[in-house]
Amino acid sequence: MSEDAKETLVRYLTVQRDALRWKLEGLSERDARMPMTPTGTNLLGLVKHVASVTADYLGACVGRPFPEHLAWNDDDAEDNADMWAGPDESLESVLALWDRVWAHADATLEALPLDASAHVPWWGDRGDTTLHRLVVHLIAEIARHAGHADIVRESIDGAAGLRDGVSNLPEGDVQWWAAYVERLRATAEAAGD
Repeated sequence: MSEDAKETLVRYLTVQRDALRWKLEGLSERDARMPMTPTGTNLLGLVKHVASVTADYLGACVGRPFPEHLAWNDDDAEDNADMWAGPDESLESVLALWDRVWAHADATLEALPLDASAHVPWWGDRGDTTLHRLVVHLIAEIARHAGHADIVRESIDGAAGLRDGVSNLPEGDVQWWAAYVERLRATAEAAGD
């Protein structure tokens, strides 16, 4: 793989991770951790989860363990412990963890070539792999959760977009959006069951 390929992958990874982190900007502790779906999806939990999997994939899986113990990843941890922030974990502390994880991940990406060997124990027979595959996997993982975060954030306060100043949406005013949504609703109702 050329360095151009690595630069491209890292650029896409960075765009996704920055978009996800940005979804917490300006939120209160309450709003950041409020479960917004029947399965408890919340913005702070999404960020904590992505930090956790990144620490594993771009840490221990490539022989460069993240130096902090993440108790919610232990085998005896509560189910979904990585998907929400407990009372002792503040928005600030989860974002600080995120920053430390990504500093470690960036150092890993800088230090290793894409063809560096990797091992993912929870992938079973497919566990022997490369850094390249892990980066592609993380881009997909983070993009999936950034999409969740888009919907959750819009449900909280109407904020939408890829990053500050870039919504990637048509520039309609409140009335335009209300009419648009009503048209979608009418189309759905007309489709029936």
